[in-house]
Amino acid sequence: MGRLAVLVDSHCHINFPELAADIDGVIARMHSSGVLRALCVSVNLEELPSVLSMAAQHESIYASVGVHPDYEGGEEPTVERLCDLATAAKVVAIGETGLDYYRQTGNTEWQRVRFRTHIRAALACSKPLIIHTRNAAKDTIRVMQEEGASAVGGVMHCFTESLEVAEQALALNFHISFSGIVTFKNAVELKDVARRVPLDRMLIETDSPYLAPTPFRGKRNEPSYVRFVAEEIARLKDIPMDQVASETSANFAALFGP
Repeated sequence: MGRLAVLVDSHCHINFPELAADIDGVIARMHSSGVLRALCVSVNLEELPSVLSMAAQHESIYASVGVHPDYEGGEEPTVERLCDLATAAKVVAIGETGLDYYRQTGNTEWQRVRFRTHIRAALACSKPLIIHTRNAAKDTIRVMQEEGASAVGGVMHCFTESLEVAEQALALNFHISFSGIVTFKNAVELKDVARRVPLDRMLIETDSPYLAPTPFRGKRNEPSYVRFVAEEIARLKDIPMDQVASETSANFAALFGP
């Protein structure tokens, strides 16, 4: 067996129960697959201690601080609170944050207010942003522009938008991250976006425990499966998989600094 290319999973939720119950196995499989670092991403402040605990207990795991736009009813973050939490060891980013109009109905202004709070926190504590957008690309880009998010940059995670949106995000100093969705047979337009996004501005992720790539689609996802995302990017760009691994890993290090 040849040498494994070194990979990074730039976005996962290994603190979620589906993976936390098997964390030793998850970490072991991750390492045996050549995935030597992963970013465990916060979705609310109530569960943030489990994210920070994962990072504290495992050398290869890093953390973020933020509240996902799907989460209502919990602690509403302030700039001061986010910056204070971001001083914890191994916190490398603010988020995930952004806009999601897919599940939310009615007045969504509260999402835009929260998104602005995260961007202002990122600017205040000089950390990059992890941005989620679904059915809200126009407003997402507009808020990023209005709040000066380009000063800290970050990543558009689990990207599923058009090439035009990708180009707008790239112009704002953001990376584009592809998940297992890019391996799906019916993701024709997304595959074309992946071909066109420059490799030096690209990250790869699992978003586990969700969105397992082909050939595991529909099953529990985990960081070790990010290899299948890298292999699909290599196929789409007609370049060696090792090149995808080395460049996306270098991009992760340059953006998040671990």
